[in-house]
Amino acid sequence: MPGLLDSLLSTNTEAEANCASAKAKQSDLVLFASQLSVMLSSGIVLSEAVEAIATQTNPGPFQTVLFDVSDRIQAGESFSTAISAYPKIFNSMFIGVIEASEASGKMPEMLDVLQGYLEGEMDTKKQVQGALVYPAIMLVMAIVATSTLLFFVLPKFTKIYESRGQALPKLTQMLVSFSKIATEPKSGSIMLVVLGILIGGVIYALRTEWGQRALDYLKLHTPILGTMFVDSIMTRSTRIMATMLNAGVTLLDTLRIIEKSCDNCFFKTFWSETCDRVEGGAQFSEAMSFASYSELLSPATIQMIKAGEKGGNLGSVCEKISSFYDKRLKGSIKAVTTMIEPLMITVMGVVIGTIAIALLLPIFKISSIMAH
Repeated sequence: MPGLLDSLLSTNTEAEANCASAKAKQSDLVLFASQLSVMLSSGIVLSEAVEAIATQTNPGPFQTVLFDVSDRIQAGESFSTAISAYPKIFNSMFIGVIEASEASGKMPEMLDVLQGYLEGEMDTKKQVQGALVYPAIMLVMAIVATSTLLFFVLPKFTKIYESRGQALPKLTQMLVSFSKIATEPKSGSIMLVVLGILIGGVIYALRTEWGQRALDYLKLHTPILGTMFVDSIMTRSTRIMATMLNAGVTLLDTLRIIEKSCDNCFFKTFWSETCDRVEGGAQFSEAMSFASYSELLSPATIQMIKAGEKGGNLGSVCEKISSFYDKRLKGSIKAVTTMIEPLMITVMGVVIGTIAIALLLPIFKISSIMAH
């Protein structure tokens, strides 16, 4: 009996741990916020509304989490406390809006605002991912085409060249030598080991602070992609700011939430220093001006923040700033796709063209000898 009890307790603990580390799709959260807003507006009790949504949700970790949140609310916990047990699903911004809605008593309205934010965030992610998909496909195609020519086509041509007993041009010799080294079992194994070490080294480096910092620097300063990443981060940050301020959250708490939600170390430092200066009594616009990496922002941004502070409508101004950066992001994405397409085609043309020339040069040489 004790063994059975221990087994049940172990299973429950394991299930709770799995739920705590569970993740949910952004679309699930959008639907959850939308349905909950409608139900609460209809007069349904919060715990019953969450349970009803959980019943309609597809089986999986998110459904289990919603049932647990409903149970916690029925046991006397607040909604914000219940969802804070699942930070992988409900981030600090989501929890902050719920806390503000509990304080103001306007949860349905706040959930509508939250839904709008989540939908905007989804659109932004799709735009950035869409811009990076095409270059990735082109890169894969270039690697496949180059590998096919080097490891399958070139060896067959090499046999023809060797049967003629003619010396190969230097470019062809270099590619033939590389192809032979790569296709030999012993050399190929060594190359795979070296490649594995390099990939492992890169993965390890990205998990270190300096490696992540280097990657974040490249994201912001790469000529073609840098502007797109800056606009994406600022669109997200100002959208959070507008959502939180309009929901009644204080500026200081809003800045802390933005800092936590920011995944770029340079922007994280910027928001951290801005938050510290505001906490020390500085004006928001002044704090932004003197924070590190403020040069990453558009000059108009700080001026608009300053105007919002003077007019007492910082929330609505942040909405306009978010729209401004969103438009710039769309322009950046268009510029990236416009520039990367010919660049990738040029690189593919040079690489594949070089291999093709190396294949054809001996044929031209043999033909000229036979002609004489």
